[in-house]
Amino acid sequence: MAEGIDEVWYACYGSNIREERFLCYINGGTPPGALKHFIGCTDKSKPKQSRKITIDHEMYFAKESPTWNGGGICFLKPEKDATASTFGRTYLINSGQFIDLVRQELKFEGEIFIDFDKLKKEGSYNCFTDGRYGLLLYLGEIQGKPVVSFTSEVFLEDELNAPDITYLTTILKGMNEIYDLKDSEVIDYFRTKKGIENSDIEKELPRIISELNY
Repeated sequence: MAEGIDEVWYACYGSNIREERFLCYINGGTPPGALKHFIGCTDKSKPKQSRKITIDHEMYFAKESPTWNGGGICFLKPEKDATASTFGRTYLINSGQFIDLVRQELKFEGEIFIDFDKLKKEGSYNCFTDGRYGLLLYLGEIQGKPVVSFTSEVFLEDELNAPDITYLTTILKGMNEIYDLKDSEVIDYFRTKKGIENSDIEKELPRIISELNY
């Protein structure tokens, strides 16, 4: 981490929107519906704050995640898009926790260095080549603290894949925690996402959302 960066607003847009799931990255544990146990952070203190955020990068679903029954998981296209409005959530965590979070997402146990000066100046920083979430995105500041998310360094167009229902419902429950949206708005939001669009799960969205037990 860069000198003077002691806290980071981590911005998520997938399953970590649900606080219970995100806290498995902090405390360790297995998220509801997932197949993987997470070791957690060295520092297990709770996030100091949490708030919603809109991200100007397009979200999509890709790859096959063994954690979520082989379904696709969320990514952001690395390029900014003024027409994109991805629903997200930010958690204020300390820099050590952020490094541990990145390490867990990358499934990497070695040292990770983040050049925050370069990240802020260029808007992105690749901290781990070929890692599925190795590209950090700088999304501005809140209360003088950097807002950072991460995604793949390239748009995974050839690996688009619909999410498993357990992963999708985790996101839906997380969105319900911080957003006040009608079912129709949620359906419209997800049905156009690449990986869901024209898939079987797109047809199932109305039923999944109507039957969801929050």
